Amino acid sequence: MRIQHVITTLDVGGAEVHLLSQVRGQVARGHAVRVAYLKGEGRLAQDFRDAGASAVERVGQGPSALLTLRGLCRDADVVHSHLLKADALTALAATSAGARGRLVSGKHNDERALLRPWVSRIHGVLGNLPSLTIALSDHVRRFVEEHGRVDPGRMRRVYYGIDPSAWLAAGAEPERAAVRAEFGWPEDAVVLTCVARFAEQKAHEVLLRAFDAARRDERVGERLRLLLVGDDPFGDGRQRAEDEASRLELGRRVHFAGIRRDVPRLVAASDQFVMASRWEGLGLVFLEAMAARVPVVSTEVSAIPEVVVHGETGLLVPPDEPGRFAAAVLEVALDAERAAAMGAAGEARVLEHFGLDRMVDETLAVYEQLPERARP
Repeated sequence: MRIQHVITTLDVGGAEVHLLSQVRGQVARGHAVRVAYLKGEGRLAQDFRDAGASAVERVGQGPSALLTLRGLCRDADVVHSHLLKADALTALAATSAGARGRLVSGKHNDERALLRPWVSRIHGVLGNLPSLTIALSDHVRRFVEEHGRVDPGRMRRVYYGIDPSAWLAAGAEPERAAVRAEFGWPEDAVVLTCVARFAEQKAHEVLLRAFDAARRDERVGERLRLLLVGDDPFGDGRQRAEDEASRLELGRRVHFAGIRRDVPRLVAASDQFVMASRWEGLGLVFLEAMAARVPVVSTEVSAIPEVVVHGETGLLVPPDEPGRFAAAVLEVALDAERAAAMGAAGEARVLEHFGLDRMVDETLAVYEQLPERARP
């Protein structure tokens, strides 16, 4: 099968990493896969080539991009778009090329733009051009149905999946010690790690305020450290977070690591994975942390409760409440036995429900439901 993926960017993010896993799995099953993206630096382009994509190209966003995508749609058995801008442009290209019958849209988040009435109305037209739409969680499926006005009969749910082996291997004790030495953390440090773009959705300022509250607790506060992995390629989110850390006088207790290629070893060297999200389509990073046997502290929003089981694999609190978040961090930090049990339960949950092979096979099964998979 010739599969053409189209995504808004190939920079580092949950949707991009998810697509990389899909491409790797689809190539391994003998399919010919191509990838096109609209904008950005394409930081993951070589990763996609290494995964077996026969072509990885930046097509832009203007009229010429529409023409290029029309040609790509004609030359594929299946076209799978990802993220709102790519969804819209690819829907127009596939429709004008007579390829709607082999077009799938992938919904990776509960996009806030769809809450705007005019965007919702436009999406109600463009979002129903694909033959099928894949949502990565039940929450996203409901959100896109209500706010994106997509026919529920066209919707399918396929959870993200990961290969947990790299995350398990990264937790070896020598590696853990090496990471802690790299950042100058004391041996008894309680390390909290967040891996996320610096965007409003991720609420880094809430996380920093929660950390500030927790570190004032004399039972463990002096040992707390916060590692923030990620950047903001399209805005000033990281700078605003750094300003907030400075205002709170957190000093060397907080480390801004930027974009890293060794995320598994950083997460596995942590005592908790923390993220104060205001909304999440699913949260691939939660699966990764759970695969590394790291308990999660996050918020009870969107699809997060579909992944993180409160009280079993981590703790979930209401969003935008730093005091409640700090209390959850301390609750896990002060009970090492419970934290270890949460980590083990998280690993078991990933293995049972969020495997990589299952995700790839379920996605290919959706392709099989398309009314027209071959060129006319």
